[in-house]
Amino acid sequence: MTLPRPQGGAEQPLPQQRHRSTWDGNATQEELMIKDECILVDEADNVTGHANKYQSHRFEAGQPRGLLHRAFSVFLFNSEKKLLLQQRAASKITFPRVWTNTCCSHPLHGYSPTEVDAPADVASGSAPGAKRAAVRKLLHELGIPPEQLPLGKFKFLTRLHYCAADTGTWGPQPEWGEHEMDYILFVKADVTLAPNPEEVMDTKYVTLPELRQMMQPSSGLLWSPWFRIIAENFLERWWQGLDETLTTDKHVDTQRIHKIMA
Repeated sequence: MTLPRPQGGAEQPLPQQRHRSTWDGNATQEELMIKDECILVDEADNVTGHANKYQSHRFEAGQPRGLLHRAFSVFLFNSEKKLLLQQRAASKITFPRVWTNTCCSHPLHGYSPTEVDAPADVASGSAPGAKRAAVRKLLHELGIPPEQLPLGKFKFLTRLHYCAADTGTWGPQPEWGEHEMDYILFVKADVTLAPNPEEVMDTKYVTLPELRQMMQPSSGLLWSPWFRIIAENFLERWWQGLDETLTTDKHVDTQRIHKIMA
């Protein structure tokens, strides 16, 4: 089995899966596609199993919308209340080169402490599994030291169920896409950055007016479908009252799953 690269280069063989205890945290996109085990859920966010990222993100016969799995989206603001954006690396298998929120990835099966949130974790608004995954990936993608982002700084707001085929990269009948139960996390902190070029092309702190300008069609910039959904439906009211969003439960919705297709 081989795994194509979005730049149109030669296909790469899928690597052999490594045992968790020998994994050092450094990996290519191909290795992560096989090594990382996503948490599969139904439309009510009940855990139904797990599958690797390759299987989860394939849009093909038998699973034309991939496999619904948990994800998280982190929105990190600095002390000036500017939002940190990232541009995904050109080597990403799905949605390369697009601009998006600070960090978007998956809580995974098989980690200790667990990244699998139980229903009680969601109902309480604590979501420690998603927050642990966020800290892990903020280090991996952006080089942010975990001590700068203790779990208690994160605010879980709600869940978004969306599905988006990556037609921009793979054409009108793409074999890749995202079908996710996305946990939305806000956090405010001043952090140090050391972006991983395997994951991130560029970063930028923006104000809300600057983001609005960047998202105008005339900018020519590409945006991830999940970020566009969040920006068009929720982000402005959460951001405009950022301190209230982070310190109260005004915008916390643990019951509803917002289903919005890209």
